[in-house]
Amino acid sequence: MKTFVPKFKDIARDWYLFDADGEILGRLASKIALILMGKEKPIYTSFLDCGDFVVVVNAKKIRLTGNKLSDKFYYRHSGYPGGLKQMSAGEMLQKHPERLIHFAVKGMLPKNKLARKMILKLKVYAGPEHPHQAQLPKTITL
Repeated sequence: MKTFVPKFKDIARDWYLFDADGEILGRLASKIALILMGKEKPIYTSFLDCGDFVVVVNAKKIRLTGNKLSDKFYYRHSGYPGGLKQMSAGEMLQKHPERLIHFAVKGMLPKNKLARKMILKLKVYAGPEHPHQAQLPKTITL
């Protein structure tokens, strides 16, 4: 018995299109994370980036359940004393809807160098238009 390890030339990258209109944030993010990691492929290997590209449109129409729009906060710090900034999920959805999906997916990827390369294959757009028509993405519905 020999262990199969895919070579870089064996990894075929596809493009997938998700429409976030009316979808729940966590359920969509978990599906996207699996595709970015390549876990749905038979050649999945944990130490190689076997994943595909993902395009998400209509990010501004994503849904959050419960009281998350007002109770969930996103934090960032400037590095200076008193530089902690916070933004609720509702504000984030209005101002930067693409970041909401980006942060959710990034939190579901492994915390290593490989994940920083995987997240670059995620393209999120607030509206229905995207510049990746030439890649002929396959539409995925949840």
